[in-house]
Amino acid sequence: MADIPKLYGPYGSAAIAYAEQFPAYGVNAAWFHMFDESAFDACAQAGIAACVEFKIFRADFAQHPDLIPIGVDGQPIRYGRLVQGVCLSKQWFLDYTEENLLAGVRAYQPAGIWLDYLAGAGWFEEPEPDLQEHCFCPGCIADFCDTTGIDAATPAEILDRHQAAWTRHKCERIARFGAHYAQIIRSHLPGCLIGAYMCPWTPDEFGGALTRIFAQDYALLAPSIDIFTPLIYVTKSGRSPAWARAVLEAAPNFVPAGHPVQLILDALDFPASLHETVASVIPSHGLQMFSGAEIFRDPAKAAIFAATLEKMQRNS
Repeated sequence: MADIPKLYGPYGSAAIAYAEQFPAYGVNAAWFHMFDESAFDACAQAGIAACVEFKIFRADFAQHPDLIPIGVDGQPIRYGRLVQGVCLSKQWFLDYTEENLLAGVRAYQPAGIWLDYLAGAGWFEEPEPDLQEHCFCPGCIADFCDTTGIDAATPAEILDRHQAAWTRHKCERIARFGAHYAQIIRSHLPGCLIGAYMCPWTPDEFGGALTRIFAQDYALLAPSIDIFTPLIYVTKSGRSPAWARAVLEAAPNFVPAGHPVQLILDALDFPASLHETVASVIPSHGLQMFSGAEIFRDPAKAAIFAATLEKMQRNS
């Protein structure tokens, strides 16, 4: 899309320490966590776009165990250090998230806001993900029944008789939240780009877990999201560097037309996944580099990034 700018740069607050170097390496943007005043200042001084990663359904379960989604056995789902996603029937958390977003868009003017973990619960950055159906708390089951008109009281009944409706309901619920947050952003910052970090799987992988578990339906999210950013973390996910190219070339099969895809790559996989991204016949619409500080603290790596970025821009 011609009206969606192509932004290239690092993700991570630690990379902001190198902001003054960014223009020399072709970087025109930086992504950082939440509304960080010092990061906004550094981006302004460097003359680059300041982009916020805003956490949506992420929380510390050790501190707030009431947010843990309920599994098919009626117990809180298994989780490790990196699981994300919360029970969406906890109004206090939804209010807290909205308050933080409102405070940020009233105080700052980012070039873009990427919604992070606008999704169901789980963790996909590993070779063998632990995929658990959820959330079957009384509030979430009641919401399903009230919304769909289906009379079902237990997880077993829902999954045995109404799996498709349950999956659709969860995706629509996530999409409604996305639309609500997008409306808040656009009402305060009409020119702000809205992105979403996405589970990087195709719709048929892991038994349809993109929608079945993570409730991310590109078509339902598209009206609210300007640009989609799949997380291509090769080493963490046990994939090969060619995964970056494969995702870009498969995207037209499930991403609605007119909605660009911008990859986020991991510095752990540098430069192999970056080279595969450049080789794709369908270009990435801009680029983010997770843990970007690892690239820009090393002049040799930064030079490789700049040269590859120049080639990517020529090809796009």
